[in-house]
Amino acid sequence: MKADEVVKRAFAMPLTSPAFPPGPYRFVDREYLIITYKTDRAALEAVVPEPLTFDEPIVKYEFIRMPDSTGFGDYTESGQVIPVKFKGREGSYSHAMFVNDGPPIYGGRELWGFPKKYAQPSLSADKDTLIGTLDYGPVRIATGTMGFKRGDRPCGGAARSREAELPSKDHPRRRRVAAHLRTRRLSPRRHRYERRLDRSRYPRSQPSCPGAGG
Repeated sequence: MKADEVVKRAFAMPLTSPAFPPGPYRFVDREYLIITYKTDRAALEAVVPEPLTFDEPIVKYEFIRMPDSTGFGDYTESGQVIPVKFKGREGSYSHAMFVNDGPPIYGGRELWGFPKKYAQPSLSADKDTLIGTLDYGPVRIATGTMGFKRGDRPCGGAARSREAELPSKDHPRRRRVAAHLRTRRLSPRRHRYERRLDRSRYPRSQPSCPGAGG
C-alpha cells in the first residue's frame, strides 16, 4: 500500500479494519423521548467546560431510537445533553451518552468526540405509554415515561436537531467541522436528518411535551 493511498483511506483507526465506513452519514426516522429538568447551578458549572456558558441550569435527558443509520445500523442511545452557548450562539453539550452497539460508539468518539459508552438503553411503546430505560450492567440507571399518541397536540418544532453540537475533541479529519474548544471553533451541523410521520410507530422527533415524566 502506497503512502498516498494510506492518506486517502485513513478516516478511522485502525487503517485496515475500521469499525464504521466513511461518510456522509444519514440518520433516518429517528425517535426521541426528551425529558427536561432543572439541576443545581454549581453542579452544572463543574462539568460544562469553558468557553461554553449557560443561562439556566437546565439538562435534557434523552432516549433516542436510531433504526436506520448509514454504517451504524439499528441502535439506541441515551444520555444527558446540556443547552449551552458559544459566543452567543445556542448549542448543546453532551455530558453523558450510552449506546447499545459498538460502531456508533467508536465513530462517535473518534470522529466527533462524543462521550459514548456501552450500556443498554431502550425506547419502546407499551400500549398507551412511551417508555425509555437505561441499564448499565444489571443496574437500572434511568426510566422515563410519557403518554403515547394521546391526541395530536403540537409540541413545537424539532429544536434539538437545529442546535450546533459542541463536542470537546479535535480530529485530523474533522478540524473544519469540529467544535475544537482549544481553538474555540464552532461546529456547523454536517449530518443529514430525515423525519417521516408514521402513525403506526412513535411520534416524530420533537422536544419533550408537557406531561413528560421520569
